[in-house]
Amino acid sequence: MRLSRRPALLPLSAALLSLALVQCKQQHPAPEAPRPQAQQQAPQAPATVSDVLKARRPQGGEYMGLYLVDKKVGYVFSDLAPIPGRADRVRSIQELHFKANVGTRVSERVHREERIYEAGPRGRLVAFTIEQRGDGGTQTLVGTASPSGVSVVRKRPGLADETVNLPPTTEVVEDADQVRVAILRQANVDGSMMDGTDLGTYKLSTTVHPTEERLVSGVKVKVGKAVSVSEKEKVPVTAYVAEDGRTLELDYGQTMKARAEPEEVAKRLDTVEVFGLTRVVLPRALPPEAHNIPGQVTLVMKDLPEKFQRDTYRQKYQARPDGSVQVTLSARAPEPKNLKPRPLADPEGGKNLETSIIVESDNPRIREQAEQLVGGEKDAYTAAKKIVTWVAATLQKDYGASADRATDVLRQRKGDCTEHSLLTVSLLRASGIPARRVDGVIYMVNQDGVPALYWHEWVEAFVGEWTQMDPTFNQVVADATHFGVGLEGNAEITPLIGQLKVVEVK
Repeated sequence: MRLSRRPALLPLSAALLSLALVQCKQQHPAPEAPRPQAQQQAPQAPATVSDVLKARRPQGGEYMGLYLVDKKVGYVFSDLAPIPGRADRVRSIQELHFKANVGTRVSERVHREERIYEAGPRGRLVAFTIEQRGDGGTQTLVGTASPSGVSVVRKRPGLADETVNLPPTTEVVEDADQVRVAILRQANVDGSMMDGTDLGTYKLSTTVHPTEERLVSGVKVKVGKAVSVSEKEKVPVTAYVAEDGRTLELDYGQTMKARAEPEEVAKRLDTVEVFGLTRVVLPRALPPEAHNIPGQVTLVMKDLPEKFQRDTYRQKYQARPDGSVQVTLSARAPEPKNLKPRPLADPEGGKNLETSIIVESDNPRIREQAEQLVGGEKDAYTAAKKIVTWVAATLQKDYGASADRATDVLRQRKGDCTEHSLLTVSLLRASGIPARRVDGVIYMVNQDGVPALYWHEWVEAFVGEWTQMDPTFNQVVADATHFGVGLEGNAEITPLIGQLKVVEVK
């Protein structure tokens, strides 16, 4: 049995990269010789430029190696400068290259963003190009932004272009590098950033901290420090910037870091086996009753931050004197008396029924498939079971066929837990059933015979009450071997990688 090709590292979405990787460069082109008035066609520079262009930074952009639990899994590059011949425009470039062994195959992903802003203070985002290659599919998103909205053309090999219209974004040029702006001003910065995967705009805040001394190449140097947090990712990213403007290090919690490196070093990647690196090894196998419905199991955990210890209908927490926490996981079918007919209102205000560029629950192909599956079935839980069972039976389990859009999953009909969950949520929402994806860990014994928890994704549906379901393993009730820690691919769980420990199984 295999799980996701994307264990917890890949909640590292483009929004998280935007927090940490847009540590851009400043470049002042040499002034051109005056030309006759008739030939001067280039727009003039604004009377004042944004602080993002006043901050010091190295020439030629910056490369950084990306490390997970001290193992190199990729590199990032960032750059920012006025556009030659367009002094009124600023270009920001950011790239992520990821490569690791996941299960029996090599997972590779390239994500590149180019954003164009007005160059003046609080210059607005006017255009962007987002390119994605490798694991997750190949596509290019070309967008134009105006005060009235954002228009995006989606280009994919062998398929017709699609146009998506979105609400206006409040992102401005200072948001392209809040860290350096905050350090320059010695003041906190609040703004927003359009996420490079779901194209939603989320609040982004950076807090400046006092200057620190850090050891760099055996020498103590003074560094500026700032901490950025995205409303979407909720992971504090700490940046350390030298006095000459170089970004020395980015810390994503305790287990993931980006470190400044020369280009040739940054691009030299290790061969890392992500499953073994990120799994949580158990002291013994889980008892058989953990697989029953109803079923239950109790684990004693260490280094589980308090913010994750929130009681739910499936998970109960009890603090212990030694600082560990006892977690009781349980699973049962929803109560028949609570079941309701569809369509249902979302008990959380509607976000679990929304469509998006990823979920695509309003797409005609998704709606047609949902109608074929549930037809005139009124009971929401019965309809949800039909969808989960169909996805489990229809999608081929294939690490090499990943996709980041529900319609792509429907077309390919193969993938792993992320594809199973994404398509299931899309079909559920299209059927009038509130649903969301759950990130966490699931119990299994791999080929090496070691009992462990592996990072996984499944779904939660509201059918009159919330219930968790696992389409990857065809479980209409996700059993008690599932321990959920986050929702919707949220990078908030990233700091748990390599930190969480299970010391006792009861």
